[in-house]
Amino acid sequence: MSAFPSIPAAFARPRTGGVDVLFVAGEHSGDQHAAKAIQDLLKHRPDLRVAAFGGPHMQAAGAQLLFDMTGFSAVGIVEVLAAYPFYRRLFARMTAWSLQWKPKLVVLVDYPGLNLRLANELRLAGLSRAGGGETAVIQYVSPQLWAWKPKRRFTMARDLDAVGTIFPFEPAVYADTKLDARFVGHPFAEAEHVPALRYDADGPVLLLPGSRPKPVRKIFPALIEAFARFRRDHPKRRALVLHTGGEVHAELYRLCAEYGEEAKGIDLRPVSDGPVAGCAALVSSGTMSLTVALAGIPGAVVYRANPLTWIIGRRLIAGRVDNLGIANILLKRQAWPEYLQSACEPRALATRLSACVDGVEARQQAAADARELMSLLSASAGSTPAEWMASFLPR
Repeated sequence: MSAFPSIPAAFARPRTGGVDVLFVAGEHSGDQHAAKAIQDLLKHRPDLRVAAFGGPHMQAAGAQLLFDMTGFSAVGIVEVLAAYPFYRRLFARMTAWSLQWKPKLVVLVDYPGLNLRLANELRLAGLSRAGGGETAVIQYVSPQLWAWKPKRRFTMARDLDAVGTIFPFEPAVYADTKLDARFVGHPFAEAEHVPALRYDADGPVLLLPGSRPKPVRKIFPALIEAFARFRRDHPKRRALVLHTGGEVHAELYRLCAEYGEEAKGIDLRPVSDGPVAGCAALVSSGTMSLTVALAGIPGAVVYRANPLTWIIGRRLIAGRVDNLGIANILLKRQAWPEYLQSACEPRALATRLSACVDGVEARQQAAADARELMSLLSASAGSTPAEWMASFLPR
């Protein structure tokens, strides 16, 4: 798969001649969150016609996939600037499709850089309710305004009908606007959610460097070296690396081959193969770090970025958040130690792995923290994402 696939001159017509709900999600995590909501919507409203700019999970849930958005997303200031021409073309054609087929509801899932621009365009075109039209436009998964660009809430209030948050502290961010912000629970806290991970004291070490090629290239070498150090004292232990396939798998495979003997004991496995167990984890900040935390797996959050991206990013969030891992932000303490940028180095990471595997304290604390997180992320009855979304559709 190329870094930036070709974009068709026009996206496909709705297969049923019209569309009720259009989902837009540009990342693997958004694809998964949206898929669950689509399943729930269609369970109660099987007549709904659903289309998506998203990924394979949404397609499997019953949406007509217009374009796979999940294999090429860019993260970081430098990376986004390099990708700008591609995203500009993609955005223009997505906007044109929306204006032509006029969905009754547009659900923007996370991915604020593109999605909030789309909301603004739909308002200016007169399609959305905010622009005098009939299409409801809502954002599912709030941008992290508590860390980045807090003034964005005012343009969101101008362009959107509502925002459904997945973290309980987020509605308060919008308190000084007219935007209807509601905590609808986190997908991982729903009763029927099947966790991707579970703890097993005899399981492998999980090395989870992310789901995009560039972060993997930055982070995975440190994880390989850390596991090699750890394995000197734990020769029977193996490591498991979960990946999303495609270019990410190719990059992981290349790095394992490059490191040769140091990568001994490391196995690669597609996320699509199903749930796995682990005894400890080194995980990149992001959705997977919360998955690790909710599973009660002890470990650490790791992150490396382009130096310029890191310097600018740290300045932008200074004074707003103390931690990078979402579990640590929710718990208001560094329950999972964070090794960021220059601190993400093999010796320190190997020491942390040993502490997680050799003693019981780290495991017991991780299990207690997981229970606290689950309580924080559970929504009240009647506040599920699908129920919230359905409230914006005609009966």
